[in-house]
Amino acid sequence: MSFIFDDNLRGGVSERLTRFTREARAAQGLKHAAVAITLVPHETEAAFLLTRRAPKMNAHAGQWALPGGRIDKGETPVEAALRELSEEVALEVPPSQVLGLLDDYPTRSGYLITPVVVWAADLSAMHPNEAEVASIHRIALRELVRPDSPVFLTIPESERPVIRLLIGDDHIHAPTAALLYQFAEVGLRARETRVSDLEQPVWAWG
Repeated sequence: MSFIFDDNLRGGVSERLTRFTREARAAQGLKHAAVAITLVPHETEAAFLLTRRAPKMNAHAGQWALPGGRIDKGETPVEAALRELSEEVALEVPPSQVLGLLDDYPTRSGYLITPVVVWAADLSAMHPNEAEVASIHRIALRELVRPDSPVFLTIPESERPVIRLLIGDDHIHAPTAALLYQFAEVGLRARETRVSDLEQPVWAWG
């Protein structure tokens, strides 16, 4: 299955996210953050943006990530996600291009992440902020609906299943994998799927 980057895709994703009743959580001691699940054109089809974090970052260096970060005082999750998109990959996207929000996801490392789904048609100015981002990757949306993905693993440290999302010849884990899986379920498949019970690998707990 492939997805064309056009008004039909945008309208369908927006409608499904609007119908979805998202679960918002109180931070309760967690640091509130927002990430942008950014839908973009790539050759003849639609894709989303993933970054590789810069190797000298203090936390999670070199890992796959969605553009995002902590919400500043006085900011909304949408404002924070759009600011981080600008700071990390130089995309200036207005609030009118936000298609919707997904469930807040609490992480083992002490964050509460709000995913913001964004439409970005013009990538002419996109480039990585080298202090934070090693590289930017456009991943076809069809990767999110592969029949062999996601994979759910068991670990002795938790009763919750660990999600592994296959991307090309690589894979990613929660929290990023959980957020993208929910986007695929809700935004692409119109399934009301929750992901807060999906676990992260132990190395991501710190």
